[in-house]
Amino acid sequence: MIRLESVSQRHRRGPLVVEDVDLEIKPGEPIVVLGENGSGKSTLLRVIAGCGTPSEGRVTGRPPTVGYVPDRFPAHLRMPASSYLRHLQRVRPRARRSADPADLLRRLGFTGGLDTPMSRLSKGNAQKVGLVQALTSGAALLVLDEPWSGLDVGVRPVLTEVISALAPATALVLTDHTGTADALPHHRKLRLRERRLTAEPDGEGTVVITLSCRGELAGPLLAEASRLGATVEEVRRT
Repeated sequence: MIRLESVSQRHRRGPLVVEDVDLEIKPGEPIVVLGENGSGKSTLLRVIAGCGTPSEGRVTGRPPTVGYVPDRFPAHLRMPASSYLRHLQRVRPRARRSADPADLLRRLGFTGGLDTPMSRLSKGNAQKVGLVQALTSGAALLVLDEPWSGLDVGVRPVLTEVISALAPATALVLTDHTGTADALPHHRKLRLRERRLTAEPDGEGTVVITLSCRGELAGPLLAEASRLGATVEEVRRT
């Protein structure tokens, strides 16, 4: 299990982008992070993937191999897509490798040519190579930033099927603005808003949450609930 403990992150000396995040990521429960553009989702995913050290807090339990796809997969590499994928297959452990990279590229509608240098691929084809390198890596943790972005609508179910098959044995966290992640079994939605990560209720209607806290925290907690538009139904001491 991967744990984020009081994780905060800032860019250089700027203000915090992500603040005081506590999170557990475990196999069988894909985590979908929602939020507006610029809310810090990509920053949070980079921290989870290990692309940098948190400004505050810590991440524990991260496996040695992480399958990571950023929101914009780097396409400046001069080596052909086939050579890139073969290289990653050689340097990664064999035990958990899953689908054949060439077959998965075909299923995702890759049209760029395996011998085409990465730098000459379209953004969409480069993104498909990025997805394939992560999904066939056998990594115990997958971090996918907008994985369905750039895929044709008809191909998106293929990616959903692949991710769903990996999810029971793989810790998975991703972002998604297309709504496609709703089809993932047993997924959990979280929302990043004003630097904080909170649970996203499913569906419409009213959600009743029961909390307990130390006495000195009651006032600030009630004030925050009011600010967010929540209705406090009962306050009692025990």
